[in-house]
Amino acid sequence: METRPEMTCIPLANPKNLKVCCELCSKPAFVFCEKCRVTYYCDTEHQRVDWLGIHEKICQMLIPLRTPIPFISGSEKEREYRNQQQVLRQKQLIDVSSNAGQKLLFEGKYEYAIPAAMQTLKFTMEVYGSASIELASPYLMLGESCIGLSRLLQADEYLHQAQWIILKNSFCDNSIKSRMHRNFGMLFATQKKHTEALHHFAQDIYYSSLAFGTDNIRTSGGYFHMANVFYQQNKRETAYSLYGQLTTMWNDTLFKMVEQRSVEAASLPQKKLIDNSIEDSCFLDEVQGAEAVKILHTILELHENQKPPFLKELTKNLFTLAMLYTILENFVKAKEFLSKALSTAKLYSSEEKRLHWFESIYLMLENMTK
Repeated sequence: METRPEMTCIPLANPKNLKVCCELCSKPAFVFCEKCRVTYYCDTEHQRVDWLGIHEKICQMLIPLRTPIPFISGSEKEREYRNQQQVLRQKQLIDVSSNAGQKLLFEGKYEYAIPAAMQTLKFTMEVYGSASIELASPYLMLGESCIGLSRLLQADEYLHQAQWIILKNSFCDNSIKSRMHRNFGMLFATQKKHTEALHHFAQDIYYSSLAFGTDNIRTSGGYFHMANVFYQQNKRETAYSLYGQLTTMWNDTLFKMVEQRSVEAASLPQKKLIDNSIEDSCFLDEVQGAEAVKILHTILELHENQKPPFLKELTKNLFTLAMLYTILENFVKAKEFLSKALSTAKLYSSEEKRLHWFESIYLMLENMTK
């Protein structure tokens, strides 16, 4: 990773009436980013956290947004065009920050997710206003970050702020309602309030099913967290049943993706298997990829620790991970999990035929990307 650029900021050297504040805590700033020269920090630690969280990705994007525009005479149409371009830049930054924050949350990097969520919140307010439904998403990100850092009182405040915004907007999308209930469920699960947590995870599954369909991978998060609660309650049979349902959900989806990509790869050898700019049933974006890695590796660890292991479920999980890493173009890991899956399939044969089919597809896709 590129080293963060920094320079000391001397407040007395600033132009008159210009107060510069830390990007993360709003205290007086004494350090600024040498690359963009429009972002300030109270100390090098806050700059480090911001750089690793989001600033490295948006450093150059901030320059036109924070550099004062000199007065230029022109027609009203020209001024309107400049304003439209500014709004487009802000929306692009919101998308980059939001995606980065969601990915960091799935990776468990909660400290670094906070700067990404804060940038999303700031620019969402500027573009959409202080009462818009679009604010719910960054508040939910901040809430989830605080849950991960065990800052539960602060998390509760962020989540209730998001809830208030959602309740005020009668046309709120079901996917946002799903995320709100998931985060409240995570908060209650952390507090060991299992009944309340399960209620919210059930609501999460309900709203995500309305938004995407009952078997869509975007409903998997609710099932995953619900299974974790049952596991914590020592209701292992129920937990493993849900983990099995999750594995099947991802297995079926990834199987179709690999099958479709194997057909497309022959005619479009230069097309990447993972692409954030294209919405298609055979693609995973970075956030979905990070969520799949988290869910499937958690389930794998549980199966590996099970004595004796459930060979059927273990084989399916390994096979699913092999397909996932093939779609993500990490062929080293794909080969590792494929080898393990083939090994366990010799002991449990129901997946063996599918695995040998996948092995041939995997080799073809690997060669197409070389």
